[in-house]
Amino acid sequence: MRILIASLLSMAVIVLWIKFLAPKPPTTPPKSSAPISSGATAGTTSSSSGTTSTTPAPGNLNKPPAGAATAISPASSAGAPPKADAQERSIVVENSLYRVEISNRGGVVKHWLLKRYQDDCDGRRRDDACLEGDPPKPKPQSTLDLVHPKASEQVGGWPFAIVLDDPQMEAAANSGLFVAEEADTASKSSGEATSFKNVSASALAAPAKLRFSWSDGHLEVTKEFQFDPATYVVRVAISAKYNGMPIQAGVAWLGGFGDLTVSNPAPVETVYTYYNENGSLTSLPYKKLEGPEKWEPGIWQGGKEYAGIQDRYFTAAFLPMPGAPSGSIETRYWKVSHSVPGQGQGAPEVQEPVSEMAASTSAKPLALRIYIGPKDYDVLKAMNPPMQALVNFGWLEIIADPLFHGLRWIHDYVPNWGWSIVILTLVINMLLFPLRISGYRTTLKMQRVAPEIKQINDKYKKYKMNDPKRQEANKEIMAIYSREGINPVGGCVPQLLQLPIWYGLYRALNGTVELRHAPWFWWIKDLSAKDPYYILPILMGVSMYAASKMTPMTATDPQQQAMMKFMPIGMSVLFMVIPYPSGLAVYILTSGVVGIVQQWYLNRKHPAIPALPAAKLVRSSKKA
Repeated sequence: MRILIASLLSMAVIVLWIKFLAPKPPTTPPKSSAPISSGATAGTTSSSSGTTSTTPAPGNLNKPPAGAATAISPASSAGAPPKADAQERSIVVENSLYRVEISNRGGVVKHWLLKRYQDDCDGRRRDDACLEGDPPKPKPQSTLDLVHPKASEQVGGWPFAIVLDDPQMEAAANSGLFVAEEADTASKSSGEATSFKNVSASALAAPAKLRFSWSDGHLEVTKEFQFDPATYVVRVAISAKYNGMPIQAGVAWLGGFGDLTVSNPAPVETVYTYYNENGSLTSLPYKKLEGPEKWEPGIWQGGKEYAGIQDRYFTAAFLPMPGAPSGSIETRYWKVSHSVPGQGQGAPEVQEPVSEMAASTSAKPLALRIYIGPKDYDVLKAMNPPMQALVNFGWLEIIADPLFHGLRWIHDYVPNWGWSIVILTLVINMLLFPLRISGYRTTLKMQRVAPEIKQINDKYKKYKMNDPKRQEANKEIMAIYSREGINPVGGCVPQLLQLPIWYGLYRALNGTVELRHAPWFWWIKDLSAKDPYYILPILMGVSMYAASKMTPMTATDPQQQAMMKFMPIGMSVLFMVIPYPSGLAVYILTSGVVGIVQQWYLNRKHPAIPALPAAKLVRSSKKA
């Protein structure tokens, strides 16, 4: 009985630990791969701490000290003539999956909307991410935008900003008015080399290829974007020249990433920069990142298969072009900060960290593929290189991974994730039923000898727990277990096996985009979020209580019996206080209902044998 109570208490500790103390997606310190220098900084080494340096992003908050600028020797040849647009304008490109708005000021992305995904606003929330207009009013649910305009405005950097070794040149390029052109379809259809013409419309449909070019007479920058009609992958080519000589350039994701409307945890807690090296994924939360002033210009951390930035469900991954050698991606990562409203009306603004990163290669011009979309397991696995490691199942991946794949297999035949969870629960409980039968038989035996165990405990209760006499009590109890063929742990095995299943399912529900905003029926609109009306937690507690009342009680101590009755209530309260996924409550509720049915069957098939009086048990033990 003590083992069962300890198991249940351990379960409660695990549940609380998952919420408050569980590790975030696994993080490891940056590998000590040799940094790669570029431009005039060739030969520069990494700092003694083992981390390598990075060029800061543009904007006052992202610039290193002026003395850190890299000197670039002018070439003998003259630079390109100045080239710039007369005014700022935006171009929209869309396909069936996304809608992208690109500004010709810097050739940066101002919005990246995923058409198949919505944010978490509901027209009632009054937090900053879900307010719009003047005066601010709650906005309804809308298409998810992975760009954070407010943060980008503050930090002075946007996604797809260029990264150069010289911060002054970098700032000039990212603020310049680029001339926007689109690929001429006539030349493309005739088989000629791609030629470009002025953009004919402010909105284009993929497939489309855009070129943005700018020059101040010395620095010349060209960006090309190629959008496919039915994938989340965009091909980007960036050429940078100074006085006609190619210089290394990178492309950055600045200003924050992901779904700003999530809660529990806050968005900043879900964003990680990452890189993959030799098949091992390293994820870095903002707490592991340093400010841009800590990085020297011209240094890239090389040898990466891919790098990027992600939140719980979405990612922007920078990958090499097909045919490029493995490990050709170079990366940098840092954090800046921006102001957000404080908690409560009239509270002062507070500083919130913003994770940023950049990617490059040693080749000039730079050419990359960039995947910007959901962390869909199948889609990521089909990429080259495969990126399914971004779907993080936590430290119990060995259980969460097969649970997710089993759930997804069921969903192929039952196109509702809620009913798929119910079916998965039925399958798991039927597989565990033989153990339940064995545990039930053990419980009956323990119930039969409970008076004798109580008599022994009463006999030795006057001794302290560290008294040697207590060891004699344990020996007598174990002798009874041995005589009756009782395994004291046997009755707890089914409950113990449910604990890792609960955690594994929690990770699968909480970390896979397939379950995000997945409805069940009626009031359950999102199986990855808590039950808004707490109906499932209440029903879950009722089913657990009913199942416990039908199960033979082996405890004779009134305190232990009260603890057993309190556990279902405690579980319900936990699900009300802590926002666990309603899908997990569906699993536990279904398990409780199945447990009631199974226990009813066991009680009829194997009725409890009345316990013998303690005196008879003592006499029988003496005869034995």
